Parts: sequence; structure tokens; C-alpha cells
Amino acid sequence: MAAPATDTSRQRLPSDDQRDHLLVQVAKMYFQLDRTQADIAQALGLTRWQVGRLLSEARETGIVRIEIAPRANRIAALEAALQRHWRLRDAVVVPSDGDSALDAGAVAQAAATWLAGLADKPPLIGVSWGRTMAAVARALPAGWNPDAHVVLVNGATALRLTSPGIGTVAESFAQSAGGTATLLPAPAILGRAETRAALEADPVIAAALALARKAPLVIFGMGAMEDSALAASGFLSETDIAELRRQGAVGDILGRFLTARGAIVDPALDARTLGLRPDTLAMRRHAVGVVSGPAKQAIALAALRARLLNVLVTDEQTARHLLAPNPEQPHAE
Repeated sequence: MAAPATDTSRQRLPSDDQRDHLLVQVAKMYFQLDRTQADIAQALGLTRWQVGRLLSEARETGIVRIEIAPRANRIAALEAALQRHWRLRDAVVVPSDGDSALDAGAVAQAAATWLAGLADKPPLIGVSWGRTMAAVARALPAGWNPDAHVVLVNGATALRLTSPGIGTVAESFAQSAGGTATLLPAPAILGRAETRAALEADPVIAAALALARKAPLVIFGMGAMEDSALAASGFLSETDIAELRRQGAVGDILGRFLTARGAIVDPALDARTLGLRPDTLAMRRHAVGVVSGPAKQAIALAALRARLLNVLVTDEQTARHLLAPNPEQPHAE
């Protein structure tokens, strides 16, 4: 009478060409014929441990190649490369269309989809303002996080009317979620450091900032030096932008202008800027940076170097730039 399969626990696996054949046989049964490891062990006279070891070996030696093909329009290989290279919690990369406006729209939609699909969405979410975040807000589905509390993390009261919705991002996020919003009713940049300090000491502003500091998830855009939303909103002049560029600024995050290494460019201007500081983003469970286009590649690189984010949503061209050996100048792939 044949011995039961459980008696084969001491069976030695072949170590020659027969092993390759066995690897292929086990892989085919598991991945193509949908047999369980227990079924395969029974059929081949192996233990479940041996079957598991053979499946692992088949993957390690390239006999089995697993390809992730998202149904959404995403590039999984670049996402994985970004996560490995920059040690990110997650990355989302959408194909580049070649048109900056179309790419920006696709990235905003991808960010909205990522946020709405997050399994562990916190009840308190911080958001920055600007064109990118306004586009994300428009792409969010209704009821994406019922009872969410959305807090604005940097001053947004504009001095000049600009693109629709860029100053009402927190309200838009909260409205689509079905929740509430706490605003930061103050300008992004004040005329004097003393004024900013006085405002931050005000109980209303202080309470909003305290709430922003508690948010375990903050989602934010990144500003380029060209066509700056801060200049368009009246906070800075083109002369100010030119001087910041001369000092080494490559863009802004939360209204703070940074060097290529992620350091504050102008301490005097920074002292007049109201809101969370970029270096507090590293404390979040999810610090989600949303960025697209060649003009923003330098600030995206600075943010990664300074570890200001752990989730990146971007376009293919920007992703390839961020993975290049010497990604110092924006370039097209």
C-alpha cells in the first residue's frame, strides 16, 4: 500500500535539471491551474513546505515573473522604483501626455483617487491651498470620507483674485467628503514678522494651527518659481521672485521657499509666512506631495531630499527625472 503524502516530509528535492522541471511543474499548477499548495503537495508527493519553497525559488530565479497591471492608468514599475529609491510609503505615477495641463489634470485625478481609496483614512486631514489642490478637490467623489474634518495648514486669504477655487480648498475637500472644515483666515505672507507672530498668538488662529499640527495626513501641492501662485495672489512681486531665485530658491512648499536641498532660502521672508513649516511634514503618517510638470521637478526633488513627504503623486516625466543619476536640471524624457 502506498504511503500517504504526509510521510514524504523527508523526501529530498532534486538539484539538477529535474529540479528545473519540478519548479516549472509546481509553478504551472499553482499560478495557471489554480491548485492550492496542499493539492500540489498531495499530487507530487511533497510537503506543503517544499511546495512553498519551490514557488519562492521559481520567483527568485525568474521562472515566474509577476507583473502588476493596474486597471487605473498608472505605471507600477516607476512607482516601485520611486518607493525603493526615496524610501516612500507609497507612490502614484500616471503616464505623461506631453501636455502640461493634461498631465496636471491626470495627476490631480490620481491624487483624489488615492485619497478616496485609502483604507485607513483619518478623521482629521490637513490640506494646503493653490491650483494643484483646487484641482484635487474638484476630482474628489462625493462622500469620499463622511464626517471628515479638513483643516487648512497655511494662510490663504488672497490679496488678489486669481484662479477659481485656489483659496477655498479646505471648504471644497470638506464639502465633497460630507464633513466640516477649519480655515486659517489670514494671509499667507504678512508685511512684518511681528504681525505674523501676533496673528499666530490670536486664539482663533492658534486653535486652527494647533489642529493642523495634529493632522496625521497632510496633502499638499508644490509651487514652481515660474507663474508662482503666491505672486499671482499678490503676496510677492516679480522682483521678489527674481531675488528668491537669485538666492537659490527652486520653489515653495506651504508657502516656504526652499533651496535644491530643501533648506529655507530667506529667513526674513520665512518669518513673515504664516502656517505649518515644511519640516513638520515628516512627523505625519501620510505626507502626500502632489506635483507635475517640468517647472516643478526641482522643488519635487528638493522635497524628497529633505524628506518632506512619504507619499508622492506625479507624472511619468517627473518620476523619471527624480530617478535620474544627476537630476539637477528639469528635462524632458
